[in-house]
Amino acid sequence: MSTDVRTESLDPVDLTIVNNALLNICREMGVTMMRTAFSPIFNEGLDFSCVLFDRHGNMIGQAEFCPAQLAASLFIVRWTVDELGVDSFEPGDVVLYNDPYRGGAHIPEHSVIRPVFYGEELFGFVANVGHLAEIGGKAVGSFAADATEVFQEGLRIPPVKIVKRDENDMELWQLIMANHRTPRNTWGDLNAQIGSLRVAERSLIRLLDRYGRDFIERAAGQLLDYSERWMRSEIAAIPDGSYEFGQAMEDDGVLAEPVWFHVTVTVDGDGLVVDWTGTDLQVRGPINATYGVTAGAVYNAIFHVTEQNIPKNSGAYRPISIIAPPGSAVNVSYPGPSVGGNTETHPKLADMVVSALAPALPDRVSAAEGGSACNFLFGGFHPKTGEYYANYHLEGGGWGAKSYGDGNDAVIVKNGNCRNTPVEIFETCYPLRVLEYSLMHDSGGSGMHRGGLGTRRHFLVTQGAEVTVNALLDRTKEGFGAWGLEGGGPGGRAAILVKRQGESEFRTFSEAFGSVSASKFTNIVLWSGDEVIIESPGGGGYGDPLMRDRALVEEDVFEGFVSAQAAREVYGWGSPEDG
Repeated sequence: MSTDVRTESLDPVDLTIVNNALLNICREMGVTMMRTAFSPIFNEGLDFSCVLFDRHGNMIGQAEFCPAQLAASLFIVRWTVDELGVDSFEPGDVVLYNDPYRGGAHIPEHSVIRPVFYGEELFGFVANVGHLAEIGGKAVGSFAADATEVFQEGLRIPPVKIVKRDENDMELWQLIMANHRTPRNTWGDLNAQIGSLRVAERSLIRLLDRYGRDFIERAAGQLLDYSERWMRSEIAAIPDGSYEFGQAMEDDGVLAEPVWFHVTVTVDGDGLVVDWTGTDLQVRGPINATYGVTAGAVYNAIFHVTEQNIPKNSGAYRPISIIAPPGSAVNVSYPGPSVGGNTETHPKLADMVVSALAPALPDRVSAAEGGSACNFLFGGFHPKTGEYYANYHLEGGGWGAKSYGDGNDAVIVKNGNCRNTPVEIFETCYPLRVLEYSLMHDSGGSGMHRGGLGTRRHFLVTQGAEVTVNALLDRTKEGFGAWGLEGGGPGGRAAILVKRQGESEFRTFSEAFGSVSASKFTNIVLWSGDEVIIESPGGGGYGDPLMRDRALVEEDVFEGFVSAQAAREVYGWGSPEDG
């Protein structure tokens, strides 16, 4: 009996070559964006994701950029094709959209999608999702921490063709840029995204020329099945059962009340269901998560506790089912706000899934990370150039201690994977001087393994500047720090403080300006000589602090990570057994 070459299993070496080729095309796309973008959020922060799809909307390649867009990347093509119709695409088209209710993350995330034709037939799509630093709305930087509806968060765009057969639709471009505070950067950053698609398209066509369309399609299909089998084997190794976890965020930016989240993770054989029933209804403020954010947090968590080498394509997602009740804080309904859901809510949701699985996977989990991106957005007219600028600034915090080691220090939340913008770049672009950037001692949760340290950044508004600032942080209140596991202590809290010129003490923004939330506020004007301190939260600890290796405690004290007082009081350092 003859074998159908279309279904014949390919050699593992061939599959590895094709998987690496698809991955490298996505990486090349990302490098193009980094090298050509105008804004630090792209060329320094790398706040974007790059993906490849087949013509059916299955993701066949994804590079290691920003996990915040995991689910948005997964949904963008399939939902766009369903809405526009596959026959609407022509060679050279580029579709743009950022609608958070259409599978997106939050409104600053802009997706661009380009069809790839091989000959006369559609092969698939190249796409990327990137966070534009300024898209209008009520707040500079489009992060309105007190927004109560999506219209205050920026310009919302349904799936539309911004490029038609390689010709820009300039009327649409003009409409977009007229609604953004920094149109020059919008032009540069969107063109960086679109240009990267052209680079990816050329590389994909070269791959098809080299191996043939039929071979690549076969290999891509088998890679999806391979990833699914591998993920199912990982899930099958988790003891069957239902595992629950709950926690709260301190407030939503509009009302000074906590918001409750609850998750149940059910493992049944080689499948897994993550159910968010029991979470509060959606709130007035912008910490609501879209379905795309919640799904991304779930995938992010599962990828953290399973084998890292599973190829990240649609197959790896198939064994994971998600229940997110519409109209809840994990699946916001129109026109509810959600800009903070992708930065502040996502990391906590991911940590909740990990913590729920802690009894089943004690050797693979970690305590909660700091869990706040410490979003600090600011803009105004630059005193040296007279041009309007806007910037989206993030801070790294402490990651949770693991069952086998300490947490990482000063790392962006696990949904970000973004890089730190160098002080030299920051001060060159903006009228703020960085007076201090340091690790904060005692900010890591205590434990047999210590939580990672948070950071302190001290800004000064420079001579002649007027700066409008917004912030969206969490974990600044007592009792809301990153939780520990197995007896580990909570991580240190976040803070954002201000000192006006001529004042002697730092105060919270609530104390200084009367904002409802001390960690979430919008459009406060600072002047030359004013100072701001941002302290990022530390990660939770793991295990009994008294079980920590004495040599590690001594090293922490020597390095300044733990104070001598905390070492004595929390870790028992300096007791008779230490000599």
